[in-house]
Amino acid sequence: MSGLPSFRAVILMVAAVLVVTAAAGGVVVILGDDLVKTANEPVRRKPTQRPQQPSPRLDQLVPTAAPVKDFGQGGAGVTATPPRVLAIAAGTVPKSTRFALSGLKYVQKVAVVDAGAIKVAGTGLNLLAVDPADFRSWTPQPVADQPAVWSALARGELVADAGAMRKFGMILGGMYQVDGGPRLRVAASATLGLMGVDGLVSADLGRSLGFAPGVAVLLHGKAGKISEAGVRKVLGKGSQVVMLDAAHRTPKQQKPQTTVNVGRPGSYLDLYKASATRCPGLSWTVLAAIGQVESSHGRNNGPSSAGALGPMQFMPATWKHYGVDGDGDGKSDIWSPYDAVPGAANYLCANGAGQGGEKLRKAIWFYNHSWDYVNKVMGIAQAYARTYA
Repeated sequence: MSGLPSFRAVILMVAAVLVVTAAAGGVVVILGDDLVKTANEPVRRKPTQRPQQPSPRLDQLVPTAAPVKDFGQGGAGVTATPPRVLAIAAGTVPKSTRFALSGLKYVQKVAVVDAGAIKVAGTGLNLLAVDPADFRSWTPQPVADQPAVWSALARGELVADAGAMRKFGMILGGMYQVDGGPRLRVAASATLGLMGVDGLVSADLGRSLGFAPGVAVLLHGKAGKISEAGVRKVLGKGSQVVMLDAAHRTPKQQKPQTTVNVGRPGSYLDLYKASATRCPGLSWTVLAAIGQVESSHGRNNGPSSAGALGPMQFMPATWKHYGVDGDGDGKSDIWSPYDAVPGAANYLCANGAGQGGEKLRKAIWFYNHSWDYVNKVMGIAQAYARTYA
């Protein structure tokens, strides 16, 4: 299919992300067509002080097809056997290699599935293509027990990892156009616990997308005991191995707190300038432009019709991950400009804004999913640069 990565490119793209992506936290399964208020809010209408809740229009309702297959409740019939090791082999894993893996000490169960990478609006997603019935036990028990997740896979829909939903600002129930491929509906969000994997699709859909067959290996066994060196030796050169049970292997270390203190500048101009310093390469004019578009510099703080709050119009769930205590008063307040503006700089920086160019434009797009929004912000930023040069 035109536009899809080559076999070698698929392996390299999946393997590269596996090395650097962190696993998500607690187990949550989200289903339905409601908005997922995660790391990015949907394109928003102009916020109002007391928003009305109009009935959805026809062009806003997403048609849903009846499931082609219904999966029963998990319960005692599905016992979760969480993967301790995830590996990407250099090629299809033969049966002899599977037997060798199953013979390793402490390994109790082996699974081999297809894997590949797709792009949506230029953003890469790393996916596993699985048989819903066979793969169900490889997920956390609350996910295995949720029949709607597996029915969605059987319908040819995407089940996205909760961390990927936050990272990419995906909307539950939304349709996403695969670059050079079909449109995919995000039917469910769940914490999969698979480091570097952004979601699951069915094996049939994976084949149609040109995924690499039988290259992803999952091993279950006693936590912290399976030998990483043994797995690498069996899989051979070119394989990538990620120990999903790393927490059982090394002492837990407390994550250092990021401190951001911009004080309480006397003007928005000084606040934008001070806040931008926490993201090297980010111009204060971009923060000022977003502040102008979102709330007219604190003159219309919402809540918006989508539930965004404060002078930089954060969704509460986004604020939970990226909000900061900007003035050192011991709390991060979504309504306070002294916290919200450096929080916006923190969020933009996490999405690559400090690198400038297309990375900056993409970071602004993550702030609000609209290229018109990006162009508007960039235009206002340029105007500020000329005015305050």
